[in-house]
Amino acid sequence: MLDLSFSARPSPLFKYPLTNLPLFYHKPTHILTNLSLLLSLSLSAMAEAPVSPHHTSPIVCVMDASSTLGSTLVGKLLLRGYTVHAAVQNHGEVQLLNGLSCDTQKLKIFHSDPFDYQSIMDALKGCSGLFYTFEPPHDQTSYDELMADVEVRAAHNVIEACSQTETIEKVVFTSSVTAVVWRDDRKSIPSDLDETHWTDINFSRKFKLWHAMSKALAEKSAWALAMDRGVHMVSVNAGLLMAPDLTITHPYLKGAAEMYEDGVFVTVSVDFLVDAHICVFEDVSSYGRYLCFNHIINNNEDALKLAKTLAPSAPSPPQSCDQDMKMIQQRISNKKLNKLMVNFAGGPKDRMETIGKTNGDASLHVTSSISF
Repeated sequence: MLDLSFSARPSPLFKYPLTNLPLFYHKPTHILTNLSLLLSLSLSAMAEAPVSPHHTSPIVCVMDASSTLGSTLVGKLLLRGYTVHAAVQNHGEVQLLNGLSCDTQKLKIFHSDPFDYQSIMDALKGCSGLFYTFEPPHDQTSYDELMADVEVRAAHNVIEACSQTETIEKVVFTSSVTAVVWRDDRKSIPSDLDETHWTDINFSRKFKLWHAMSKALAEKSAWALAMDRGVHMVSVNAGLLMAPDLTITHPYLKGAAEMYEDGVFVTVSVDFLVDAHICVFEDVSSYGRYLCFNHIINNNEDALKLAKTLAPSAPSPPQSCDQDMKMIQQRISNKKLNKLMVNFAGGPKDRMETIGKTNGDASLHVTSSISF
């Protein structure tokens, strides 16, 4: 188990300019070189006496607020009475927030870069909570092996900044289902995959599943540092986000055919994901990781619909009646999140716990049509 008795250490970020820092500028061996220890980490330990965020005058930060998730989250938080510090990476991205159909008097825009420590501190000043999601730099939009280093560094900067911000009481860290499902033994696990499972880094590297590797390493690094620094963190491991700008090139889709066959190819709507983030932030009983999805692609019809959405010009393969009736057994569970969200005000109308618990074989035609 992870040693929880680490002594607090002053951050080296106050001593050196960021431009001179190596990629892993702060690399304690027990955090980054021993991340494999977290595979056996029981996150239930994080449930001890969680602190409720301030609700009398709530101020929260959303980073990066320019993404589909971030901008929608900003709008929902404003509607719920929060004052929001919307942290965006580029000046041009502010226009993405201009279409919010709500009172923006409580909205403050910050130009913040996860690789610029001081800009993170500025955005967090006075906030009781942070909603953090990583957006790749504009000059490095494709996921490759190096993206893992970039995402880990960004997560490390953000959690370190939270530990140095006295008003921060809770961090909601957006991760991915891909940080859970990719394991060499995934077909032999007797129970459904859930929050206790982690993607195997070596397996991901072997099959070049860079999105999965990046998300797993970044989340593990964030958990290790949060525990070391005493930051109250909760992670939301989201399925494939069905955003308007979703394309066939999304790195989540690497290995989509295998996820489909394994019964773990799940998606999530923007509204449901936003509600999940707010729920785990506001609920004082939330702890650890939460798998978040409200639809599973486990039958030919849904697979074809998704393939058509991602590649409208691609021809549809011929299907037989028998193929249309077949379903893949679901092998992933989001019961933990659904239980938390039962009484969430304004919460999910399309919450899903189990769909298609039916055995069956997938059509090879459909599988290949979504193998990217």
